[in-house]
Amino acid sequence: MKAHVAQQIGPIAKPRDVVVVPDVPKTRSGKIMRRLLTQLFEGTVLGDTTSLQNEPSIADIQDVLRSRYPQK
Repeated sequence: MKAHVAQQIGPIAKPRDVVVVPDVPKTRSGKIMRRLLTQLFEGTVLGDTTSLQNEPSIADIQDVLRSRYPQK
């Protein structure tokens, strides 16, 4: 994935890391809450989650991150 992005878009767009998760947090209108994804990855306190359509996705992502990065 990283190599593909670097080749197609350019090295500046290459992501630092790629984590595959079963679902992503979305608002009721279906927009991906990228802010929550960043907060989950960085291990910071989550902001407002009242507009989430699929709240269980947060716990699923936390489980994946804990198994991949046990020190976080």
